[in-house]
Amino acid sequence: MMKNIIIIGSGPAGLTAALYTSRAMLEPLVISGLEPGGQLTTTTQVDNYPGFPEGVLGPNLMENMRKQAERFGTEFVNGAATKVDLSSMPFKLWVEDKLFESKVFIIASGASSRLLGLESEKRLMGKGVSTCATCDGFFFKGKELVVVGGGDSAMEESLFLTKFATKVNIVHRRNELRASKIMQQKAFDNAKVDFIWSSVVEDILGTDEGAVKGVKIKNVDTGEIFEKECEGVFIAIGHIPNTQLFKGQLEMDEKGYILTKNGTKTSVPGVFVAGDVQDPKYRQAVTAAGSGCMAAMDAEKHLEELHATKS
Repeated sequence: MMKNIIIIGSGPAGLTAALYTSRAMLEPLVISGLEPGGQLTTTTQVDNYPGFPEGVLGPNLMENMRKQAERFGTEFVNGAATKVDLSSMPFKLWVEDKLFESKVFIIASGASSRLLGLESEKRLMGKGVSTCATCDGFFFKGKELVVVGGGDSAMEESLFLTKFATKVNIVHRRNELRASKIMQQKAFDNAKVDFIWSSVVEDILGTDEGAVKGVKIKNVDTGEIFEKECEGVFIAIGHIPNTQLFKGQLEMDEKGYILTKNGTKTSVPGVFVAGDVQDPKYRQAVTAAGSGCMAAMDAEKHLEELHATKS
């Protein structure tokens, strides 16, 4: 199947790109991915997306974005891309054994939060367990929290959470932080921040109603296991960009984020990128949506130029 534009990913970046390209009559095809709707589908209340004064449920926001894109003719394929070939035009993409070809790709495959791998973490995600302080910190006013991690992002999350929490306990598996010296000092200087060194979270404890009430912590040096009461747990051990498919075909940084130039262009002409897959810094729904708009406009211009050179 030959298309003008194929969009890989259906989070805020992918669906905004779909909205803009479908309104431009380019009939985009969206490959939904393993997690249709992206990370927002695992978020309960979203209060920082413009236009929703009372907030909006993450899954509802993504469903509305999808319906809006469909209204203008966007097609969707459920499933994840299993292979891509960017070596020549038209670009090729496979979902299982089905081949799709396109003149332009927009990659919006997002990034995944690194998690601890606990069953309780999965069960309580969005019910006291979070991977985004900026998104969810407001809901923890007057509560004691645990943050897991020791890098810059963990310090940033912790310091942000002190605006709302009574206390933030940072659990780190080593006896010193990996964060930059300036971020370390900011955390050490904050009276609301405490540290639990050389320790890992073995379990997250919840109530029958599905709320966090504490964590089970193990000291990696002594083997001692103890419980710590808290009402929220923030996992801040990094993100993994979903770029495995494109390794060796697009330029990336050392962490695997796709590099951009002149807006949303990648190292392969005709391949554009939007959202968290190229953004290790902001990682917000609104910035992802904004870059989806940019990628769509860049892609439309590229198609016009292709058409002009052929005519």
